[in-house]
Amino acid sequence: MFILDDLLLRPFVGIIDALHSIALDELYDMEALEDDLKENQLLYELGERSDEEYRRRKEELEAEIETAREVHERLSSGRVEVKR
Repeated sequence: MFILDDLLLRPFVGIIDALHSIALDELYDMEALEDDLKENQLLYELGERSDEEYRRRKEELEAEIETAREVHERLSSGRVEVKR
């Protein structure tokens, strides 16, 4: 029974694991987050963003970048997997 389960389920788990990794990579796009951080700085320097709004957005983006860095680290080390 266990052998049959492995033969039938393992390919699907592999596909789901790959899709999960791709989704996390897309959701936590480091380059896009860093571009948003640069855009925030530019808007502040041009006077289109207040000091308070700039600092709030900067903190948000830095927290997102840190989370994305952790997710990418886990993806590259293989520690993220789909539970069955």
